[in-house]
Amino acid sequence: MSDQVQRTEAVAHLRFVRVGPRKLRRVADAIRGLNVREALVLLKFAGVYASEPLEKLVRSAVANAGNNHDMNTDELYIARITVDGGPGGRFTKRLDPRAQGRAYFKRKRMSHVTVVVSEQAPTKTRKQRPGASVTVARVTRRAPAAARTTTAGSVDKA
Repeated sequence: MSDQVQRTEAVAHLRFVRVGPRKLRRVADAIRGLNVREALVLLKFAGVYASEPLEKLVRSAVANAGNNHDMNTDELYIARITVDGGPGGRFTKRLDPRAQGRAYFKRKRMSHVTVVVSEQAPTKTRKQRPGASVTVARVTRRAPAAARTTTAGSVDKA
């Protein structure tokens, strides 16, 4: 029992995140199965509030893989990412004043997230889900007006 088994996965947990599970799942679906480098770029420039805690969690999972399991951090993939609902109904209610002296409750939801990174690429193909996607915005630039030419080959003065 003295020889150690080589681990192929590293895990990181994030509990009690003050973001709703639906918002986190939208971002988690976008990075599931990706290379860690691609996932971090997508999370960095996604422009979604829910991407910041997920970026920290992926970085933590990569650090766990490198420090605790002696894995090559350049060749990691996101093998699994799960977003579960945390406590979000009992002690996380806030009052919202309504008309005629009434009050409604707002449920401030929380989430638990688990990320598993692995050196092997995931065998399952990524499932495309309907709904809003999280992607990096692509910027296309037009050529300056002076450089545009007409079909005859002369420079357009307009």
